Amino acid sequence: MIRIATPDDIPVLHALVRELAAYEKALDEVVASEAQLAEALFGDRPAAYAHVATADDGSAEVIGFALWFLNFSTWRGVHGIYLEDLYVRPERRGGGHGKALLTELARICVERGYQRLEWSVLDWNAPSIAFYESLGARPQDEWTVYRLTDGPLARLGTA
Repeated sequence: MIRIATPDDIPVLHALVRELAAYEKALDEVVASEAQLAEALFGDRPAAYAHVATADDGSAEVIGFALWFLNFSTWRGVHGIYLEDLYVRPERRGGGHGKALLTELARICVERGYQRLEWSVLDWNAPSIAFYESLGARPQDEWTVYRLTDGPLARLGTA
């Protein structure tokens, strides 16, 4: 089952974020706290949204999540959804939970008139790439992502 995350989900969401980072070989890069995640999702000015997948066994155990936010296309003049994280616990994969999470985000796009759902995937993550392509998603190979963080961001922001 897919549902909108609630503040009570913060501890398990934070744990799942850490599991995802470990899978992506970047656990040491996770510095976000549960409080920061709660503020981003449920604070006075939420910056992101989350849906969770729960087990089909009646336990209501959260076994996966999708964390997303809105973006905007100046060329198309419409919003879209940027999927920051999609994760299903390894022992629960293959049960349709990842597809159900993406289906829910696609439904939101259709209902609200958003015209795209996009995300990034590590180039070595062949199982995820195959899954996304099976849904009809295609890579945007002509674009390169750039990012400013830490010192370069601070220098530019105080120039």
